[in-house]
Amino acid sequence: MSLTPAMITVDSLDPGPLAQWWARQTGGTIEEENDGWFYTVVLPTLPIRLAFQKVDDPTPGKNRLHLDLTTPDLDGATALLIEAGASEVEQHTMGDFRWVTLADPDGNVFCVSGSH
Repeated sequence: MSLTPAMITVDSLDPGPLAQWWARQTGGTIEEENDGWFYTVVLPTLPIRLAFQKVDDPTPGKNRLHLDLTTPDLDGATALLIEAGASEVEQHTMGDFRWVTLADPDGNVFCVSGSH
C-alpha cells in the first residue's frame, strides 16, 4: 500500500479569512468555499492543497503538526508575514541554518527557513 498526501487541513472558528490569508501568503487561490465551513486553497507550484474547516472548538495548545516553508530571503519574508498579520514566536539558529517560528492570525504555528 502507498499513501499520497493530498491536503493539509487546519481547524478554525472562522475558516474563510484564514483561508484567504494563507492564499495571499502562498500565492495560492481559493478553489472551493463549501457554505462557509470548508475552504480549499490550491498552491501554485505544489500538487498538495491547504484546507480550512470550521469547527466549534479547535484543539487547544501547541500544534502537533505544522507547515515548514522555505524562502531565499528569510528576513524579508518574515517581515512581510508579520506585516500581513502573522506574529513571531521565536527565532532559531543551528550552525548556518536559520528559521523563524511564526503564528498565523488564528494562532497556528508554522516555520519559515532560509533556502539551503
